[in-house]
Formats: sequence, structure tokens, C-alpha cells
Amino acid sequence: MAARARALAVLRIRGAALGVALLPAAVAVVLLFGCATGRFGAAPGWGVACWTIGALAVLVLLLGALVAVVVARARPALSPSVPVAEKSAPDLYRLVRDLADRLDVPVPSAIALTPDCDSWLEDRTHPAHAALHRTPHPADGAGRPSGAPVLVIGSPFLWWMRVAELRALLAPVVAGTGPSAHPDIAAARRFIRGLDAAAAVPARPRGPLRALPLRFTGRIARLLLRACRDHATLMERGVAAAASERARTVDYGLRIVAQEQVGLAYAGWDRLLTRVALPAWRMGRWPSRLDAGVVSALTELSRRDRLAEGFASRLGERPACDLLEEPGTFDRAASLLAARLFHGGPAEAGPDWSPVGWHQYPQEVVDRKWRLEAARLHRVLDDLPVAPPPDAPAPGAAAPSLSYARTAARTPVVGAPLDARPAGRASAPGATPPGPTLARVLDRLAHDDRTGDLVAARLGAEVEREERAERAAAARSTGRGGSVSDAAAGVAWGDGLAEGGLPLFPLRPPRTARELLADHVTAMVCCAAVDTAGAAPGLDWLDGPALLVDGARRSDLGSPVLSLVDDGDAEPLRGWLTTVGVRPEKPVRLG
Repeated sequence: MAARARALAVLRIRGAALGVALLPAAVAVVLLFGCATGRFGAAPGWGVACWTIGALAVLVLLLGALVAVVVARARPALSPSVPVAEKSAPDLYRLVRDLADRLDVPVPSAIALTPDCDSWLEDRTHPAHAALHRTPHPADGAGRPSGAPVLVIGSPFLWWMRVAELRALLAPVVAGTGPSAHPDIAAARRFIRGLDAAAAVPARPRGPLRALPLRFTGRIARLLLRACRDHATLMERGVAAAASERARTVDYGLRIVAQEQVGLAYAGWDRLLTRVALPAWRMGRWPSRLDAGVVSALTELSRRDRLAEGFASRLGERPACDLLEEPGTFDRAASLLAARLFHGGPAEAGPDWSPVGWHQYPQEVVDRKWRLEAARLHRVLDDLPVAPPPDAPAPGAAAPSLSYARTAARTPVVGAPLDARPAGRASAPGATPPGPTLARVLDRLAHDDRTGDLVAARLGAEVEREERAERAAAARSTGRGGSVSDAAAGVAWGDGLAEGGLPLFPLRPPRTARELLADHVTAMVCCAAVDTAGAAPGLDWLDGPALLVDGARRSDLGSPVLSLVDDGDAEPLRGWLTTVGVRPEKPVRLG
């Protein structure tokens, strides 16, 4: 077939590289034999040629041996995943075995879950993987490592898809074990994976004595990869085409419906990570039921999107997560892995990195996020020079700055009345009440255009300092044995992925200074609404933190805030506050 022809082309490149490494040695053997037997005559030049070619042959053989050793010992890349033992999911293993029997292909050696909307086969038979994680390879009945690949399944699929849909979706993936068992294709894949791993070895920090030879091997590996690239691509396409053709005999009609669910699951998973999970991760909390949350997010998407109408009716059928004995345990492990992949963080829960349930999310994440951002905004305002009011009696006179966010005595005590005043102090009529107030923020940002730019710049600098400190703490946590903790928890990482720095896949680019200012002003408005208007923090499955007024979400706050931040016009926001019943002159509780 076409895939085997391309695999043979890759193996021919491997043979050509081996021939180039052995060619000087072959020439040296011929010259030495000719000189020893006298067939080249008594000319002195032949002796010099023999020694020169012999030295060159030894050097080339040493370099070739170095490249071969590095390629053989380099650990191929391994997708981070949560392994699933057969005793933890007997029904899932039974479903996969039934698929393999119907397709007449080898059964995958094991199953693993990954926090991604995709499924694939992965070769994990390299001995370095077992040495890295100190776990035995999947073995056959004789106790030898099994050559069949591992089936990696996206965890969102198990919670959103029904059992029949999952079986139809996995059919072409499982069918890929047939071509994977072909000796030529397996050998070509091992060669390419070894080259790929060897090309990444020089990127790791090494001593000066080892760096030079490793850079040489990296160049040779990249050269061979470029030579094999087209053949390897066409080989994988041929394997995928053959697997798809073989899987047409199993649930082909249902697979079309399942593919629609893949697109929907990807959309809901992306919104859940970027809008819901990311704010929690930034607060040092990681949602422990992300896969269960994707069902709620997709149900909400089905309700809002007319294109998704009817999809929610599937929820009455048996979900694929029922194939697991303890779905909550795997959901928790996959959720922690997602947090590490997309945000970074310790490998284990701790005081600064703890799980949070969905019922705790509004209070533990949303309310805390708003109050911390409001406190940061007031800290920045404290550091700004006090702007004189328009009717100031003297140009040089200025009222003393009140450090609301930093002075504990000026911050209202939790549970105390919001309009409480310190004992022995009376406020003059019309004076601004002590404590951090929304009115102060509105007055400062609407005073002139430069104030907003200055506040935005200082907010960006402070957030950058905090994120830099978090990254340093995460790096120290990884250096103290994060990989060991992952191995103990059964999480499989790739070659150097955990050591190479987290997150591997950041979800969003850094926010601009203006976006940060808008977020902080929104947080301050929400704090004032909660403290003075009876509003409540809430969770929207598609948009993340939400403000609930009279039990309904208010989604019209963005435009008034942008008018204040971009144009310095506070009137639209003041009108919104009046409509909701927020009292901006009242102090709010900060985080």
C-alpha cells in the first residue's frame, strides 16, 4: 500500500545515512588491504593515503556511533495524559476490544485520557519511558512489552458524548493499530521519533564539554528529518486513509453525527477554559470538575445557539463517562493536568493551589477576584499624585492622599455595616466617606485623559510583577520534584515537558494595559453592586464571572465601563449605577 511505500522510502534514507557513515571505513579497508598485499606498488603516497583515510574512517565511525547512541537513547516526545487501568474502566476496555475485533486489528495496549478534544494512538514502547516514570510498560501475556500503541482519548469526549457516539468516533482511531503493526511502518516511525527526540536534546542545558557534540548530533538529526519529512507526512496520510477505509464498516452513519459533536465539544471546551477556568487558575484555584463543567457549558451553548438545537436532548442517553468506574477521580486528575498544561502550577494541591467545586466558584473565585482587583486598583490610585478638584481655592493646595487599599484601619471590617464610621469621628455634610469607594475611581478617571493612561500603565506593571513572581514560584515547585509527584500520581509527561517550563500551551496572550484597566474598573463596580445594591457574584458557563442582579445576569456593563476607560466619560456608567441602585459613595470591602 501507499503507506508502506513511503515507510520504505524513510528506511532507505536511514540506510543511506548508515552507508555514508561506513563509506570511509570501507575505503580504508580496501587501501589497507592493497598496501599490505603490495597490489598498489611501492609508491610512498599509498602509505600516507592509507593512514589518512584510516584516521578519517575512525573519526567518521566515532561520530556516527555518537549520533546512533543519542538517537537510540533520546526519549521520544510523550503527550501528557492520565493513564486508565483496566480495573478502573472495564467497560471502556471492553468497548475498545470489541472495536478491535470487529475491525480485525490488534487491540491497543492501554488507554489514557488527556484534557483535549482529540483522540489518537501513541507509541510508548521506548524503554526510556518506563525508566522515566518507573512504571512497567503494557505487556503481553508473556510479560514482554507490547508493541501495540496506547489509545489516548480526549476527556471532554467521555463526558459529552454518548456511548454509541464514542464507539463510532474511536473506530477509525482503533483501526490505526493495524498499519501500526506492520514492521516497515513501525520501523520508520521509530526512526523518525528517535530523530525528533535527538533534535531536541541540544536545547537542554548541558556542560560545555557535552554541548558541542550534542549540537553536532542535533544538526545531523535535523538534516535527516528534513530528508524524511515529505515521506513521513505521506506515510501518515496513507495510514489514516487506510484506517478510515477499514472503519467504514463500523457505525459509519453514526460517526457523521459524532463528528458534529466533536466541533461542538471543542467550542464548549475552549470557552470553558478561557472564560471560566482561567480566572480561577489566576486566583490560585483549579476547578476540579472541568469535564463535568463542559456538559453544562455545552448545554448552555445548545440553549443559546440555534444551530445546536436538539443536541441537549441527547443527555437522556447513557454518557460515555459511565464506562469509568469512578468518573470523578479521573475528572479531577484531568482537571489538574489541564491547569498545569494551560496555566502552569504545582503538581499537587496546596494552600496557594487548591481545588474548587462549581458550587463554590461564585464566592471562592468570582467575588475574591473582584475584590482583589478592586484592591489593586486602589493601590495604584494611592500612588498617584492627588489631583486638585476643579474648584480648589489654591492651585498648589492638595488634600492628603488616603491609602484606602493599604491601611487596615480604613478598610471596613468584614460583616460590619458598610456605612460604619470610626468612633469619635464625624463626617462633614457632603464629605466623601472614608474607605475605598467607587465614586473615588470615577472622579479620578474622569478628571483628565492622562489619569487613565497612567493608571493603566501602572496596573500593567503591577500585574506583570505578580505574574513573574507566580512563574518563579511555579518553576521552584517543578524543580523541587514536580515530575516525581506527577509520576506518583500516574500522570505521564513527555521527554522534558515538565522540566521545560509550564504552561506548555498558554490560553491567551497578555492583556493590554487598557484591558486591565477595564477589568479592574468592572471589578470595582461589581464590588459596589454586591455591597450596596444586593447583587451577587455568579457563574456563566460560557462567559465566566457574572454579576447577578435580582437573580438575573447583567451583561450590559461593558459599554459604560469602556466609555469611562477609553473616553473619560463617566456619565453612561453613572446612569447604569442609578438604574441598578448602586451607591458609589459607599465604601466597599476589598480583598
